[in-house]
Amino acid sequence: MVKASAPGKCILFGEHAVVYGQPALACSISQRMTIELEVEETFDKWRIDGRTFNPKKHPHIDFLRKQLPPTEEQPIHIRIRGSIPKASGLGSSAALSVALCGALQQLRGADLNPMQASELSHRAEASAQGGRASPMDTATSSFGGFVVLSDTIEGDLEYLGVRTMDVEGTTLQWHLHTFNTEIPEGVALVIGNTGVHGSTSAMVKQVANLLLENPQRSVELETIGAIARRGIQALKEGNMEAVGQAMTENHMVLRSLGVSSPELERLIRAAAPSSLGVKLTGAGGGGCMIALTMNPEETVGAIEMEGGRAFITHFNEPGLAIEDIT
Repeated sequence: MVKASAPGKCILFGEHAVVYGQPALACSISQRMTIELEVEETFDKWRIDGRTFNPKKHPHIDFLRKQLPPTEEQPIHIRIRGSIPKASGLGSSAALSVALCGALQQLRGADLNPMQASELSHRAEASAQGGRASPMDTATSSFGGFVVLSDTIEGDLEYLGVRTMDVEGTTLQWHLHTFNTEIPEGVALVIGNTGVHGSTSAMVKQVANLLLENPQRSVELETIGAIARRGIQALKEGNMEAVGQAMTENHMVLRSLGVSSPELERLIRAAAPSSLGVKLTGAGGGGCMIALTMNPEETVGAIEMEGGRAFITHFNEPGLAIEDIT
């Protein structure tokens, strides 16, 4: 039996603007997905959580088991456990794919390889989503800590590598970076879940239509890019007040683009008095918001008083990890 886990992620800066070439920053969160793989002794087919594995229901899992098949042709029982809310913009699917990569690597007797897990899980997610997926979620889940995605190489950050993908005759390219920083003691993130499932594709299309009708509004995406760069620099310096201010400014621009929602705004207003900065995280239209705070319990209480589900996470959470081998 092999057990591996990988963290979810939240986006601190750069939503939507990253689609148009601006940088975006994600960080790993404390909530994780765990995969257990066990060789079947009494069953002649692959199973997932006790049921016969159906590739059509789990295309990303099917992709990965074909890419990293066990060295012996024995069926495997896959068990999935996790604390990342589904369809909330926190990368639950990517974390599952990354954890499965790590578990399959170990089952094959190979060393743990976060770079391979990042690449294969990105391809698996793209395959499951019809050919298009950003590598941000899978990279953050694989490496942990902070990941910056940009269409150019950022010279002041540690370079992780490039991802390319052919989509409908167009070659997409992303550059991945990371950095280390000291987070002051007592600072935490609180994530508030509205319980409303926003559609990433719908929100991206909404912004695209807005720009088509009003090309001059592209300046707002450039503003998000400038805020993201300022926020990244503040984070590197450990200036959490400046990080919080940049988060709030980022949200104000996202709200002007129309990707927030009444549910998100209610939780953001509740969290703001006890926080250094607040914003939606992810595509918007529902999903989650985040608050940078030195009073996490107070912030959690304020969010839950408004009907949201809240939990505390910390920075620099580890990436892909092997939990057990027996």
